[in-house]
Amino acid sequence: METGVPGSAWVQRSILADQVYKEILARLMDGELKSGDPISIDGTARELGVSPTPVREALARLESTNMVVRAALRGYRVAPLLTHEELLDLMDARLLIEPYNAELACGHADQPFLAALERSIDDLRDAPNGPHFSDYRSYWEADERFHRLIAEQAGNKFVLGAYDALGGHVHRFRLFSGLGVQDARSAIEEHARILQALRRGDPAASRIAMAGHICGVRERAIHEYESSGRDARSESA
Repeated sequence: METGVPGSAWVQRSILADQVYKEILARLMDGELKSGDPISIDGTARELGVSPTPVREALARLESTNMVVRAALRGYRVAPLLTHEELLDLMDARLLIEPYNAELACGHADQPFLAALERSIDDLRDAPNGPHFSDYRSYWEADERFHRLIAEQAGNKFVLGAYDALGGHVHRFRLFSGLGVQDARSAIEEHARILQALRRGDPAASRIAMAGHICGVRERAIHEYESSGRDARSESA
């Protein structure tokens, strides 16, 4: 819609692409789109009643986190679930990056930043849960926001780029399809400890608290993976 306001067309397109991204992400999380399924840009655009451009932008965003893959002349397909070994590698990468982010962010912590982290924890506590992504989407968004706030506050654009490329949250939460969030209480307690360390202005404690959280997430993610009996090579319909 044309408003006559400079830049408004770009803003509208960005909002639309974000909406399309969320819709495709929900289908991936809930298993409506399964490993190896093709994703047609034109077909998805017709289904959602949008032009191909926001679909293309949404898929490029998902490709950057390896949720979908693109092959020359074949278009986009849904990426397989992570194998056990890939999940371990992902969590090890997060363990390298995120404690460092917390340490750096502590040195730049101000009241708006701390207040935003506290709101994200409150949102985690208030978020509903359930077996479908629509049930736990608000929890996922609050959890991702907490970690992203810290990554951005760290102030290193290259480390932020590495954090983005991991897609850690979408890959881990993909394990929750049909199950719902299993570790909310532990995660909330760990987030609160990170915030306490940041409030004290203690970079070392912030790093340790984040490392403890990622280690906890790692252990729980492996347990969830093994309990679900999922394997990228034998993902069932």
